[in-house]
Amino acid sequence: MNEANNMLRNYQGKRTLVTGGLGFIGSNLTIRLAELGARVTVIDSSVPGCGADEANLKPVRDSVTVLHRDIADTSALENHIRTADLVFNMAGEVSHTHSMKWPRRDAELNAVAQLRFLEGCARLHPGLRIVYAGTRQVYGRPRYLPVDENHPFCPVDFNGIHKGLAIQYHLLYAQLGKLDAVVLNLTNVYGPRMALWEPCQGFLGVFLRRMLQRQQLQIFGDGSQLRDPLYVDDAVDAFLMAGAAPQLPSRLYNLGGPEALSLQQIAETCSRLAGGPAPALRPFPPDHKKIDIGSYRADWTRIRTELGWQPRTHFTEGISRALLFYQAEPRYRLRLDDPGPTCGVRDELQDPLNLRRAAS
Repeated sequence: MNEANNMLRNYQGKRTLVTGGLGFIGSNLTIRLAELGARVTVIDSSVPGCGADEANLKPVRDSVTVLHRDIADTSALENHIRTADLVFNMAGEVSHTHSMKWPRRDAELNAVAQLRFLEGCARLHPGLRIVYAGTRQVYGRPRYLPVDENHPFCPVDFNGIHKGLAIQYHLLYAQLGKLDAVVLNLTNVYGPRMALWEPCQGFLGVFLRRMLQRQQLQIFGDGSQLRDPLYVDDAVDAFLMAGAAPQLPSRLYNLGGPEALSLQQIAETCSRLAGGPAPALRPFPPDHKKIDIGSYRADWTRIRTELGWQPRTHFTEGISRALLFYQAEPRYRLRLDDPGPTCGVRDELQDPLNLRRAAS
């Protein structure tokens, strides 16, 4: 732990780019970086439906620079890329259901934009370290548990396919020696600054919103499926350690929470802490059932062995902290009669990167 603390001291004065830094995980990472003394520039295009919120950076807004730019437009970011010491690449769309409804949009956000960004970084700053936020969704329905980094990629939705492409782009640029890239595959991350107003940002966001309203939590299926929720502070620790490590023994690491819990256990814990009614089981909606992955638990042995990281926040503690955060934030105060969250993506939003216009 002392070695990790010493590594984190190296962030003092480091010129650090955080793509997607207005979103959930990106904003928590940005706040930590600013507290460590890094010179942080956030790059975020605030694509509808992806959870960006400039209010997330309120604790450090005066000490970070925010650029409302698309990561694909590296010509507009040239000076920032050339002078950066490090990039945390958190940008992208995380919704699985969005990807099934708008697959080309998902490809543009999660694959095309990433390739353009990496091309620009390799050209403008060869050897730049980039720490990319991957996803466990690339593994699809696990063939075995816990899932390690040798598990084959078998995604069940377009989001997993396109995020898998982005992961392979990062790994190939590292293999070719053009960038010092590393990928951290995330499981269900939760905590402060989630976009509770977006309905497609994960089931734990839905649970937290209903907890604030003391409404009944609904579980799809029989409640026996396993998940290993990861508290956002623990996830941020992993990114910081990967960014600060002098050498990276591997290029792909799985992250997971400290325990595997059934959805029934997760929902019962949430309901008890919120003082709400007992959770209810519901049949899977057809669009969710088609892309369901069953049970999942990550094997994070590699990152523990090589970088010294492990999750420390158990679910009851983490969800309690998250609930207290939202209860204390006026912008999250909800009434029982508030309408449910609405999707920020419009049906006509098919070309978020303006590729058609760029090609004409």
